[in-house]
Amino acid sequence: MRKTALTFIVFSAAMLILISASFNIKTVEATDSANYRIEHVDHTIEVMRNGYILINDTIRIVGNASAGTVLDGFHIGFPYKYGAHVLHCVAYNGSDIVGDVKFNVPLDNRMGFYAIEIDFLQPLDVSNGAENVFSVGFILSNNLLNASSSTQYVLDFPAYPSLTKPASSCNVTMFFPDSLANITITKDDGAVNVSTYEIAPLPEFTVMPATADFTLTSDKLRVFSVNELTREITVNEAGEMSGADSYYITSKEPQTIAAIEIILPANASVISAHDQFGRKFAQAPTFVGNGGVNLYRIAFPLSLESYKSTRFTVKYSLPSWYISALDGSNGFNVTLPLFLQMDYYIESASVKVTLPEGARLLNLEGVIATNAYSLTRNIFQESITINRQGVSCLENLYPAQNILQIAYEYNPLWMSFRPTLWVLTLSVIGCAIAAVWKRPRAPLTAPVPAIAVKLRSEDIKAFLDSYEDKRKTILEMDNLEALVKKGKIPRRRYKVRRKTLEIHLDTLTRSSAEIKEKMRAAGGKFADLMRQLEVAETEINEVEANIKSIEARHSRGELSLEAYRKLLADYQHRKEAANTTISGILLRLREELR
Repeated sequence: MRKTALTFIVFSAAMLILISASFNIKTVEATDSANYRIEHVDHTIEVMRNGYILINDTIRIVGNASAGTVLDGFHIGFPYKYGAHVLHCVAYNGSDIVGDVKFNVPLDNRMGFYAIEIDFLQPLDVSNGAENVFSVGFILSNNLLNASSSTQYVLDFPAYPSLTKPASSCNVTMFFPDSLANITITKDDGAVNVSTYEIAPLPEFTVMPATADFTLTSDKLRVFSVNELTREITVNEAGEMSGADSYYITSKEPQTIAAIEIILPANASVISAHDQFGRKFAQAPTFVGNGGVNLYRIAFPLSLESYKSTRFTVKYSLPSWYISALDGSNGFNVTLPLFLQMDYYIESASVKVTLPEGARLLNLEGVIATNAYSLTRNIFQESITINRQGVSCLENLYPAQNILQIAYEYNPLWMSFRPTLWVLTLSVIGCAIAAVWKRPRAPLTAPVPAIAVKLRSEDIKAFLDSYEDKRKTILEMDNLEALVKKGKIPRRRYKVRRKTLEIHLDTLTRSSAEIKEKMRAAGGKFADLMRQLEVAETEINEVEANIKSIEARHSRGELSLEAYRKLLADYQHRKEAANTTISGILLRLREELR
């Protein structure tokens, strides 16, 4: 029995040694697979047209390993203070995506870094002497850019990338929407007065934030957020196309914004700009594009105030060569670029294509490639909507997903559908009128005029003044919250100012509520307007409560960043719609004073 037990123990020990040896062999292989050196890094920082930051790192590595060794993944990062500002990241080579990107991963278990991990789709050959080049593009928030005047800015950015291995050399270049008047870049290893600098070698795990104080020669750079862009393309029966781009933007500058620059589809013509109520801008959009970009300058009738939002729409016509006929049938093919050549960042974008009445879709192959679409079918008409989150110049790396192709069938007989329908409708109405005319006429009774209860114009004016003051106070409180979060005002001053605003807001709420009751008592359109106003105010209160809820859930880690941004965009859209309703109600009340 003892001999059997001893034999079992010896056998078990031998097996453990073999298993341990196999693990050691795998560990050595994994170590060898990362045997390479970083020959050079090009670190570029580009300030986009609306203040967002594009950081691009092009990395050249040279293999030192034995033949057949490959590299499956790569880490790259920068100081953790920039982590909250990262919006999008893509790893690519030319126009090809080279790997999947994982966000906010540990950088070799080092603290203080925000890093991404690239899982290469095709592992890189790191045999001795083999060279590989790839790029990583980051989009960072425009909260890193502060404007002290219409042309003077200060940018906070990482001076160098943070890598797990030292690089033999690193060149840094900064790009701006227009020519520089002057620039001063301040970093730990010395200040420079040019937009390019270099370091050799670049140490591993570099942590070096930097600031760039620069002045531009024009106002081509404006710090604002494009919260929404809704593009609607309509194809009519004659094969003509028209478009309307609706923007919802928010200023992030301490100064007013008189004009911004936007990009339209290629060869757009007959261009006009309109406010959210459909009124046409007095100054037509001006073409300022260069380098093949269809860039237009939009001048606002009234400058956009600091940290406020506005909506406007740009309408245009598109040439018929976007549509091609399919051979041997009544089929047509629409080919549209979605978000190519963008040099500004858009938080939420959508493209809606409406086909002619009677058109029938033949396939959705060109739509399915976008992975996010919805199809709407009415009685006679069909439309397709493409939705995207976080649109920027990185979209150019996905050419297949940025070309929308729609094949549809359309019978030209549908062109006579509307005229025929009108003729039939008029015929029915004419027959009805003739039948009523021939009937015996009953004696008419004079209607009793209703007595309308009218409010005094002083009451309406007092309500408007009180309510406008209330909205301004709420906006000032929101701006105060934003300033204290950024650390731009002391907490003590914040508390005193907020208490003052809360007392003033309470007074305004009571005074407007008294006049609101008078309007309800007046009945008619005034009561209806007050009912709509209450519905809109309830919607705003509900949205603000929901926003606080998702912020708390996100801070506790219960809600992912993507889900948080999606919910936040939806709530902000609902809040803006309610504010637009309130603005319309106030406008109707002002018309009563005329």
